Amino acid sequence: MVEHFTSDSFARSFGQRAQRLAWLLGAGASASAGVPTAADMIANFKARLFCAQMNIPLSEVDMSDPLWEQRITSYFDGAQGFPSSGDPSEYSVAFEATYPLASDRRSYIENAVKRGAPSFGHRVLASCISEGLIRCMFTTNFDALVERATAVTDDLLPPNRQAHLTVSTLDSVKRGERCIRENAWPLLVKLHGDYQSEHLKNTAQELQNKDDRLRRVLISGLIRFGLVVVGYSGRDDSVMDVLDEAVALDGAFPSGLWWVARPGATLLPRVVSLLEHAVSSGIEVHVVDSENFDELAGDLEREVDLSDPLRQHVHSVRSPPLAEPVKLPKSIAKIFPVVSCSALELIEIPNEARVVILDKPLTTPEARKLVREADIWATVVSDGHKLAVFGSDDDIARVFTPNGGRLNGTIRLNPAERSTDRGLVYEAMVRSIARRRPLRPVMRRGGHSVIVRPPGCTLPKEVAIRRHELLKDLRKAYKVPLTGKVPHTGHSFAEGIRVRIEEWDSRWWLVYEPYTWVDLQPEDSKSLHRRTNRYLDATRHEPNLKVVAADWRRERWAQRYNLQWNKILVAWANLIAPEQETKLSAHYFIGQGVNAEFRVSSTMAWSSSAVSQVGYNQ
Repeated sequence: MVEHFTSDSFARSFGQRAQRLAWLLGAGASASAGVPTAADMIANFKARLFCAQMNIPLSEVDMSDPLWEQRITSYFDGAQGFPSSGDPSEYSVAFEATYPLASDRRSYIENAVKRGAPSFGHRVLASCISEGLIRCMFTTNFDALVERATAVTDDLLPPNRQAHLTVSTLDSVKRGERCIRENAWPLLVKLHGDYQSEHLKNTAQELQNKDDRLRRVLISGLIRFGLVVVGYSGRDDSVMDVLDEAVALDGAFPSGLWWVARPGATLLPRVVSLLEHAVSSGIEVHVVDSENFDELAGDLEREVDLSDPLRQHVHSVRSPPLAEPVKLPKSIAKIFPVVSCSALELIEIPNEARVVILDKPLTTPEARKLVREADIWATVVSDGHKLAVFGSDDDIARVFTPNGGRLNGTIRLNPAERSTDRGLVYEAMVRSIARRRPLRPVMRRGGHSVIVRPPGCTLPKEVAIRRHELLKDLRKAYKVPLTGKVPHTGHSFAEGIRVRIEEWDSRWWLVYEPYTWVDLQPEDSKSLHRRTNRYLDATRHEPNLKVVAADWRRERWAQRYNLQWNKILVAWANLIAPEQETKLSAHYFIGQGVNAEFRVSSTMAWSSSAVSQVGYNQ
């Protein structure tokens, strides 16, 4: 099992072994510097291809608008010669389809990387290089951000203390070989080339024709150093093959393998396989939870000892904290109006789940797909060869036994420390809210929500009456229909809430935010073409307006001021937790199993007009 580390915990470990760790930087490390990531480029490529096929000017498409983004993504999702969204080959397929000529791809990359400027993270990294704390780095990026940042930090030090970073690319492999052979540090190896290189590797075919000598440089580095991987998704086989090969070598990764990822992110199967291979080979392996490169760099900077000029250089661009911890007042307060906060205390959350051991690893999406196909009630997350599941033992065994799984007791959940546990509890919480209410859970990678179910004509009369009664407060608060069709588009809509769970002051909270959900199901090409043209016809003389549905949604919320907002928040709180302590459960089954059960307080944080304690109103 791969252990998860927080960013600050990793920083403390880095302080003890900095010179024994090499770094592998991916596109995510340059995102905050203004260089587009692979995801940004994929969106841009798809938008260009979509406009070309639909005969729409590119200027008419705003990919920051969720309506356009979802429509274009669904158009190419497993269709038009494209793989499914999120497939590792998606980037190279989109790039080659947009720019078939290698020279055009090189020009595109050159223009993209020139827009970037070294970020806070690059300043910290460069300061560590100039200080002699980081000796060896590898990158799949084409930009020169590390070199530019290190040139600046070198100039802040006396000549005899400057690092003089050596850069090795596809055009200068001998430099990397010499540095590895002679221990001449620091070294930066650009595995796919520099944007100025004659040889630049970017698409799947180009990456398959990798330079074997540069591959040997990477393997030689991995025998000498541990490795920190940051901002890299593991999508291209050219690098992952080398990492797999190194894992099999005796003594490789002597100071461990540290894979940095966003909390709760799902690692690609190829990455999971690599980490598990490393664990089985006796290598120290950790997944480091960090939101981005700059956040990780901020934690590192607090742990390392930098010279005063370098520390001042770093602090000159460090952003002030957006929020700082404060002591909550505990004194008895007088009755006075306070601002409502859309948060309900989770008095009790699940503390254990059923464990399924797998002979062959499954990712979380793969495990969830098996549950859906079997049509059972269960909530599941994967940690490679082990699943944590809420549901009936009989149902769980029926789904996973044919796939090499076996029940193996229970596991204690720690959602505060383990992101997989938090994701399991989070999904179960959303299912619990929707269960036995006229609501439907909507699960998305970016965050889950629940929406109002449209009335059904086939429901028994007593069920329809009960559902109508449960939504009474919501209808009064909204004063408009809770479900229906967006005018002029035919898309369904429903009022709902985005839901998340947060820990604050050693308590768990259910936090929710009202919004209007619009159903953007994929359409066939002809239907999509007609509908898109109709939207553009409707807005052609008003170019500042978004598409009809987006404009309608904004207008719907524009007139809801504080008083109505408060009524909407209270109505949702009453629907979720009608009793002072409401019990919720994610599933129903008879027999053995582990269910996800919650107890939710009905009191909104900072909401009551009869406040007895400021901070958590009663």
